Amino acid sequence: MHRGHRFVSSLFLAATLVAPTGLLATSAYAQPAQEEHHDKDHRYYDENHKDYHEWDEHEDAAYRKYLKEQRKTYRAFDKMQAKQQQEYWNWRHEHPDHD
Repeated sequence: MHRGHRFVSSLFLAATLVAPTGLLATSAYAQPAQEEHHDKDHRYYDENHKDYHEWDEHEDAAYRKYLKEQRKTYRAFDKMQAKQQQEYWNWRHEHPDHD
């Protein structure tokens, strides 16, 4: 009986230690999908170029192209530091849309 109690206790301990790791992995996996829609319909002011940019699907596509060219991983634009945002706006002005 004593051995059975130890075995069950060990199982509960292992489950307690593993469960938070599984939850973190699940939430980290779901995070990018949530961030993808976070920036939509915002307006940003570009201080260096003294203009505004509407963040829509078109701007999001340009941002993703920028990240790919710079070999950076996706991060929601509004979560980036001001310096990193300005680097994007500088790139954006060098790569205008040709409609």
